[in-house]
Amino acid sequence: MTVLTWRDMNRALLARQLLLERAPLSVPSALEAMGGLQAQYAPSMYIGLWSRVAGFSRDALTRMLEDRSVVQATLLRGTIHLVSRADYWPFAVGVRAYRPPVLGVDALALVTERLRGGPLRRTELPAEVRQMAHVQLELVRVPPSGTWERRRADIYGLAEDWLGPGDVDVPVARELLVRRYLTGFGPAHPKEIADWAGLPPAVIAGVLAGMTLRTFQDSRGRELVDLPDLPLPSPDTPAPVRFLPTWDAALLVHARRSLILPEEHRAKVFHVRMPQSIGTFLVDGQVAGTWAFRNKAVSWEAFAPLPDSVRRQVDEEAASLTAFHV
Repeated sequence: MTVLTWRDMNRALLARQLLLERAPLSVPSALEAMGGLQAQYAPSMYIGLWSRVAGFSRDALTRMLEDRSVVQATLLRGTIHLVSRADYWPFAVGVRAYRPPVLGVDALALVTERLRGGPLRRTELPAEVRQMAHVQLELVRVPPSGTWERRRADIYGLAEDWLGPGDVDVPVARELLVRRYLTGFGPAHPKEIADWAGLPPAVIAGVLAGMTLRTFQDSRGRELVDLPDLPLPSPDTPAPVRFLPTWDAALLVHARRSLILPEEHRAKVFHVRMPQSIGTFLVDGQVAGTWAFRNKAVSWEAFAPLPDSVRRQVDEEAASLTAFHV
């Protein structure tokens, strides 16, 4: 069995997350290739797509949210994700049985009835349910909330009213979830797929058993699974400087094997005093520092000294990101 080094997996993940080169894809197609995009903070999804999609513009994403070709909703692991319209119901149905039962039947019925009249601000929902309704019910975040221009994602609508009914079978939905993970993050250990989806490992194992897969090993001898014919670039493939937003999924624990975020830097990016995480940038496929937009410009700070040639590349990408902001 082929053994993959961390650098093999690093380049595979960069390729599948569209971070080796900006892809000439539509936004819905890019989201499907990536396995969706985390969107706890609205500007993060705009910046995440800017780093990945050729010719991306802020206005284009806002229009797609308005015309419903992409959807912002609480999905995997109870967190807000941006997905294509086609992927919304498979994602929602695939994890439905494992949404935490935080509200009783009467409370759910009350919220549903209130929303039948159309989208409402969170503050217009009954006080006793407004904090948790989005966790258990299938709700979308309705624009103009949750956009670059109006960042607080606090207008909710019923998904079946916004998108139509979700006519997808659970097994089909869960297989698509697994495929989206492997397309966006593979090759992977099955537990990592489960961690990403928020499903029990036994459920993921059952899905994988019915799929045609190829297998690898990592350096620790763990079996990794993947879909046939997905890219596995050479570990020597050059990786450009890329700026990532807060909570980018490529940095989270389900993708730890790729060492995109070196372990010695993890606490600098995710810690309890900084619940929103922090923007980061990649050099040669790994997080090399942090960035922020202040005083109408992107400023950055490296974790260690960088060669002058690399600093110029970081400055160029930072200037492009500044232009994107303003």
